[in-house]
Amino acid sequence: MNHVCLYTFEWPMKSDKDDRKKKNRQVFEALAMVLQFGLHMLVPIFMCTFLGIWIDKSAGTNYWVIILFFVGALAGFTNVFRFAMKISGNDKKDEE
Repeated sequence: MNHVCLYTFEWPMKSDKDDRKKKNRQVFEALAMVLQFGLHMLVPIFMCTFLGIWIDKSAGTNYWVIILFFVGALAGFTNVFRFAMKISGNDKKDEE
């Protein structure tokens, strides 16, 4: 009786493990970059918004939260833009 083996097991080669580690590292680096973009955008918005809420409560006004929200958004966009330029290598400060 002849048996035919349809599946053969091969131990992963060291290069396969290295490739997997390299891919995992790239995935984690991409996730870290996305997280940094989010933090660069959200932290200034939240800080300025909460500062505006505190000023409005302290002063009895109701417009500082709106003004400081947009200031925080502008600061966040500026942070994201600078971070993107730094990542892409188009940072003008490095050229000087």
